[in-house]
Amino acid sequence: MAGDLAAFMGIWTIMMAAMMLPATAPVASLYARTVPVHRTPRMIAFTTGYVLVWAAAGLPAYALAVGAERVAATHPMAGTAAAAAVFAVNGVYQLTALKDFCLAKCRSPIGLLLRYASYRGPSRHLRAGAHHGAFCLGCCWSLMLLLMAFGVMNLWAMAGLAAIVAAEKRLPRGRLVARVVGLTSLALALAVFWVPLLAPNLTGGGMTEMDLHHL
Repeated sequence: MAGDLAAFMGIWTIMMAAMMLPATAPVASLYARTVPVHRTPRMIAFTTGYVLVWAAAGLPAYALAVGAERVAATHPMAGTAAAAAVFAVNGVYQLTALKDFCLAKCRSPIGLLLRYASYRGPSRHLRAGAHHGAFCLGCCWSLMLLLMAFGVMNLWAMAGLAAIVAAEKRLPRGRLVARVVGLTSLALALAVFWVPLLAPNLTGGGMTEMDLHHL
């Protein structure tokens, strides 16, 4: 699953951009309205700052991927236990006040936009994008952790998680969606002991390092 670090980081960055940028489009649109001139290069800087935060998250993700690969190779039950831990961590975090705080910032970014108006200097748009990306990472990191269970290259998992992120951020009852996802994840933490294929990457059905090199 992990493969070479450089290859992993490149694929991870592309994946995160594809999954996260659609959900943050409304914020980017609002920010664009605050930029009266030279809008295109400044929006590129904002987007770059946002993506860089998620790219940096690829480093711990790589470490987890390597660890998950080794756990899955040692013993099926070890992989199942790791999968249960992944589901449980996401389930618990989805129900925390920190998740609610970060999600609220993503759902109502007006306060953030007022803060960004005070930024000065040539890097202000890059800083604004990175700041928003940090809140987005705080909101969604545990959801991305599920890729360790489903498979980093699992397109169905990517599409499903992208839909969940968009629903949490854009639907009127996004907080309720987050809680339902959290409770579902806790249920999966128990169910995976009876149905190991719920976490194919950690129980023997995921993509291997050799598969990644063949892409």
